[in-house]
Amino acid sequence: MLAIIELGGKQYLVKEKTILRVEKIEAEEGKSTDAEKVILVSDAGSTKIGTPYLKGAKVELKVLGAGKSDKVFVFKMKAKKRYKKGQGHRQLYTDVQVTKIQV
Repeated sequence: MLAIIELGGKQYLVKEKTILRVEKIEAEEGKSTDAEKVILVSDAGSTKIGTPYLKGAKVELKVLGAGKSDKVFVFKMKAKKRYKKGQGHRQLYTDVQVTKIQV
């Protein structure tokens, strides 16, 4: 069984026991949470598509941990004008594992 879910404005294709790195979720490590924005669920013989989401469908997620990704450095410069500007950014993320897909 597989599903397409929406988390943090992005869509993910998931199966059971899949590990994902998603945008930060407000949940403690070791706890479980649900993704209720399920777009598509496909089984061996049938496929259900939501408009835009399936009602009553949810995907259970177990939170494995959280952290910050590598630093991305943005640098702006205008030639011959003595203008330079730099800014760094580290995106927060949460690692989750799909435990169950319910229709």
